[in-house]
Amino acid sequence: MPVPDGLDGQRVDAALAKMLGFSRTFAADIAEAGGVRLDGATLGKSDRLHGGGWLEVEWQAKEGPRVVPIAVPDLGIVYDDDEIVVVDKPTGVAAHPSLGWEGPTVVGALAASGFRVSTSGAPERKGIVHRLDVGTSGLMVVAKTESAYTALKRAFKERTVEKIYHAVVQGHPDPLAGTIDAPIGRHPSHSWKFAVVPDGKPSVTHYETLEAFRGASLLEIHLETGRTHQIRVHMAAHRHPCVGDPLYGADPTLSARLGLTRQWLHAHQLAFHHPATGDWVQFESAYPADFRHALDVLRGE
Repeated sequence: MPVPDGLDGQRVDAALAKMLGFSRTFAADIAEAGGVRLDGATLGKSDRLHGGGWLEVEWQAKEGPRVVPIAVPDLGIVYDDDEIVVVDKPTGVAAHPSLGWEGPTVVGALAASGFRVSTSGAPERKGIVHRLDVGTSGLMVVAKTESAYTALKRAFKERTVEKIYHAVVQGHPDPLAGTIDAPIGRHPSHSWKFAVVPDGKPSVTHYETLEAFRGASLLEIHLETGRTHQIRVHMAAHRHPCVGDPLYGADPTLSARLGLTRQWLHAHQLAFHHPATGDWVQFESAYPADFRHALDVLRGE
């Protein structure tokens, strides 16, 4: 795989964590075992990558992921009743455990706080009906009962859940509001990321410009479908990647100017029919501190 230009000069362990979703500890273990090569040369965990170099990574698969109760002080509990819990997920937290990820998870944080969730789903994904990327902050709903799990999974499948994201992207989309209808699947040559491909799954993203800045725009985005990395892929395919997202071509200079170390992408609103009462419920999440700072810089310019 080629090293994205946005990761030029970064340490091996930090870069692998961003590219492949590993923890830095796991990435460092791979490097120390001789599993990281750049243009044929073996690298250590603290060696630096250069953009465009050919990176090869080999590791020994571990046992299946398991839930480890780890408290996440910044995990906000937005709403909680007998059926569901709505959380405000901070960056750096995965939805659930996965191979190579040893950091905190929503599932583990809820377990550490004594929450009982649905037993439906894979053992490491109990109660999880949808996900956010590790680097994406904002709202998630988790099922606490089997009936809530079934109802919410059906609602996501039937697209009756309203998901609204806010994103800061490079440049100014033309038109300022529109719809991107383009299928998404695995990248044909880089399997660790996704792309618009002819045989991909149907994917529809609606966007509207809220503010325009020098070299960037704040968008409100409605997802009609929920593919992995959908917003990041669609915006990058239209030459407007999320600021702070080197995996999909973000300008590292702009990211550094705004003090961002992750993609500016936030699950701002979530609304759905309550699985027990049928009432329409809606929740909203404020921007985290690093996103507010980036907006202050842009507005000041």
